Amino acid sequence: MSFSNEVRKEICSDITDKDRRFACLYGMLLFCRHLGSERISFQSKSRVSADEFAELFRRVFGRELDCRLSESTSGKTLYIYDITEPELISEVFAKYRFSDGTRAFDDELVSTSSLGVFTAGVFLSCGSVNDPEKEYHLEFSVPYEPLAEVLVTLLGDIGVNARTTHRRGQNVVYIKGSESIEDTLTFIGAQQCTLELMNVKIYKDVRNKANRIANCDTANIDKVVAAAMKQQEDIRLIASTVGLDSLSEELREVAELRLDNSGMSLSEIGASLSEPISRSGVNHRFKKLARLADEIRNGGSFEK
Repeated sequence: MSFSNEVRKEICSDITDKDRRFACLYGMLLFCRHLGSERISFQSKSRVSADEFAELFRRVFGRELDCRLSESTSGKTLYIYDITEPELISEVFAKYRFSDGTRAFDDELVSTSSLGVFTAGVFLSCGSVNDPEKEYHLEFSVPYEPLAEVLVTLLGDIGVNARTTHRRGQNVVYIKGSESIEDTLTFIGAQQCTLELMNVKIYKDVRNKANRIANCDTANIDKVVAAAMKQQEDIRLIASTVGLDSLSEELREVAELRLDNSGMSLSEIGASLSEPISRSGVNHRFKKLARLADEIRNGGSFEK
């Protein structure tokens, strides 16, 4: 099941009393595909949303609706409920104070405590949310442009920064960012899905941190290996030209340890010397060896 349908199922499970059914159906009708005095048409690619619309309509208006199946442009099944009976349309318009030709949100119909349920109906009608494993994105494909601004304002009242755009002739209200999506899901009654999204975010943050640490460790290892190879190259040059016996005892000892132990860290080399020294002390001796090797490459003489 998609994450969007998980949200829809959780929303529907909480629409359990008369006021909540009224508010949720209001959101579904106001934001449905077509709302006019001759036809009301609710369409959805989600069977969950379609079944909930039929159930809420039956509970609010006492009428059974017939579902018609069609195929959307994307090849998915489209569940359609067309209401064309004039008397029933008039009853719907009267109950929800709809006006033909315009769609306006009547805040007097919905109490403040029911705004979340109303917005849940909007989500069931035209909303979707991406799988948080892939992307943080929630959107509403709003059929009537003025309603897009109504929805942006309503979401803004709970601190969610929603934006609008146009896509393929649709007015889209979209929300980016995990925290804003969490707030929206909680507002519309999908608390368990909110927790699921938060868990995914925590997992992704931990995984990304682990990857950064691993990448950093790999980079550090690569630097250490490259430095050790350069040190061995310098020492072999010195050995093949002037000989390691020409070096001071201090330099000869670290040189021989490096030749025999390419994987040793500077600290480990320092601890293995006859007279142990610090990491910085070992690094200082290797710098001396590097200068000697450079002098040999440049054809000059060197001091031990």
